[in-house]
Amino acid sequence: MLPTLEAAELPADAIEVGRIADAWGIKGWFKVLPHSAEPEALFSSKRWLLQPPGAAGNQAFRLAIREAKEHSDVIVASSEAVPDRNAAEALRGARVFVPRSSFPTAGVDEFYWVDLIGLAVVNREGVALGSVRELLASGPQTTLVLDAVEDGKPVERMVPFVSVFVDKVDLAGRLITVDWQPDY
Repeated sequence: MLPTLEAAELPADAIEVGRIADAWGIKGWFKVLPHSAEPEALFSSKRWLLQPPGAAGNQAFRLAIREAKEHSDVIVASSEAVPDRNAAEALRGARVFVPRSSFPTAGVDEFYWVDLIGLAVVNREGVALGSVRELLASGPQTTLVLDAVEDGKPVERMVPFVSVFVDKVDLAGRLITVDWQPDY
């Protein structure tokens, strides 16, 4: 089972940022598969919340991170609470959460995907195009995937999330304004 870790509840702003894949080496290091190509949240937070596979609700464990670094296409991390390979193997499959409040501040015209999910999208004329369900990394650009309802039927739209089409992102107002038409 898990090493002796402090029980905790997931805070309301907890965001899943990765999953522990396996042990790494013999000294308690473990591999984390990040959910983002740029996993700054894993590096900026020195306290992760782990939810073991099969855990229900807000049940989690607090893990103080000693060090986290990139290694190939994964993150490797260590903690005082995970002294050896056996303890690291016990973490396999745990989901890693970090409070949104501990994410590094995004730069100008930079946004965390998690902040865009659920935002309403309208075009320059004020026509509602839907709300952001998810974002897709499609090679050179990210694409907003929108859910909408037209004539009582569900509609999916995709809008490239690039400056030529996105006029404004208002996180406080929960609105994205785009240069896009409903029939595109």
